[in-house]
This record gives sequence, C-alpha cells and structure tokens, in this order.
Amino acid sequence: MSEHIGSNFDEFLEEEGLLSESEATAAKRVIAFQLSQFMKEHKLSKSEMARRMQTSRSALDRLLDASNSSVTLRTLDRAAQALGRQLRIALI
Repeated sequence: MSEHIGSNFDEFLEEEGLLSESEATAAKRVIAFQLSQFMKEHKLSKSEMARRMQTSRSALDRLLDASNSSVTLRTLDRAAQALGRQLRIALI
C-alpha cells in the first residue's frame, strides 16, 4: 500500500479545472522574475527597457507584474530582443 493516499496536487488542480490557469500564472511569474533580474544585472531602468522594446512604461509594468497573466507573444518577443535574447516556446 502506498504511503501517500489520494491524488497529487496537479491532479487536484486538474479535477477542479484550475491546472492550466495555475501553470500559466507560474510561467508568467518566472518570466517576470527573469526579466527583472536581467534588468538589474545590466542596470537597465524601466524607462530604458521600455524604449528598447518600443513600448510604453505602463506596458512594461504589466509585463513585469507577476500577477498579471495577460501578455502577448509579441510583447515577450520584444522584451527578449531588447535584452539580446531569443524567445523560445515549446509544447511539451
């Protein structure tokens, strides 16, 4: 008999219809953290980052807001390019 009774947390979230939303939120938090860290490491202000992305500072603030999961692939790609990086997205 298994020492762990019941399902794992992912199974619970899936049963409740929350798994996809939870994964999207987690991914957005990681992206926001990575962008913030890269900006700090390279001493980039939000104004400079927004200029490099050719967007507004408020759009950048939305991108850096870990709780805001609404972000377009185009915005992510512009952020990556502004930092000299490539955006890679995979279906696994």
